[in-house]
Amino acid sequence: MEEGAPWRIASGRWTSLAMSSPQAWKALSSQLEALPAAADRGWDLRPIDQLDHIGAQLLWNHWRQAWPSRLEMDSQHKAVLDQVAQYTCSLPREPSRTLADRVRAFVHNGPRIMFVVRDFLRLIGQLVLDIGKLIRAPHRGPWRDFSGQIYQFGTTALPITALVGLLIGVVLAYLTAQQLRQYGAETFIVNILGLSLIRELGPVLAAVLIAGRSGSAITAQIGVMRVTEELDAMRVMGIPHGFRLVMPRVMALAISMPLISMWTSMAALFGGMIAADLALDISPAFFLTALPRAVPMSNLWLALSKSAVFGILIALIGCYFGMKVKPNTESLGRGTTSSVVTSITVVILVDALFAVLFKGIGFR
Repeated sequence: MEEGAPWRIASGRWTSLAMSSPQAWKALSSQLEALPAAADRGWDLRPIDQLDHIGAQLLWNHWRQAWPSRLEMDSQHKAVLDQVAQYTCSLPREPSRTLADRVRAFVHNGPRIMFVVRDFLRLIGQLVLDIGKLIRAPHRGPWRDFSGQIYQFGTTALPITALVGLLIGVVLAYLTAQQLRQYGAETFIVNILGLSLIRELGPVLAAVLIAGRSGSAITAQIGVMRVTEELDAMRVMGIPHGFRLVMPRVMALAISMPLISMWTSMAALFGGMIAADLALDISPAFFLTALPRAVPMSNLWLALSKSAVFGILIALIGCYFGMKVKPNTESLGRGTTSSVVTSITVVILVDALFAVLFKGIGFR
């Protein structure tokens, strides 16, 4: 490439094969960058032997995607450049959103949020009506479904929750022991483990495990019934979905969740007690004696009450997403994923709300 007084002359082969080596590409790019984009100078492309779309794109970008004021070239080169110029467009910069755009976006997305809130509140209202119906006629309640759900959500979850709780207690005890040993405050490990495991970690850890295990199972069960048209068959036979599907699962998790939370906390405390004995020489007898003094009873009642709330919310969210599954497998997978993510998020948010509301309860 040469630069004359009024013209810039390009020659050689401007093809992807000729510029395949990094040295050739770097040399040509540096030559183009050295040429200022002066509008008073023309371009002579007639000495170019071969020109493909790669070379034409390189020239077009150097011209800032605009034709030079003077240009000499052969017809075959013009055809390639015309095609590159036709299909190359600079992306316009997205303008900043104005207040009208934000209002329009809220109007477009607002009803969707309102529909979700409406349907979820309708599910809660139907649950209240079904519980009232069960109280008026207990003999007509779905007790077999209720007992089966308690076994499925509660009994079968005991091994995994105990294992995870035990390991969490061991890890927390060893990490705490490293810090307490530096200040000679080894006995305070009972206070730290007791408050953290009974009040927070036990219920939240159990709720997260149940959300991933039972919440997904609830959505998958009801979603499969949607795919196989069993829900439509129940509606035709006059069997209410809320009374036979939603209420037994909500009641089962409301009862099982506090028990699983207590079980997980006990397993975590056992692991912490063993780790404290090995790391700090704190005997299990001292640990069990100091635990009631370090952790007031109100912490246990708080943990059990919020665990029941966690169970109700997990069951309601699982049933909601199960009812919303469309009759196809893709919707079933998407609904199950959304159910687990939403359940875990809601559990953490509600736990933060409990921590703020009851921040002055349970401390000496």
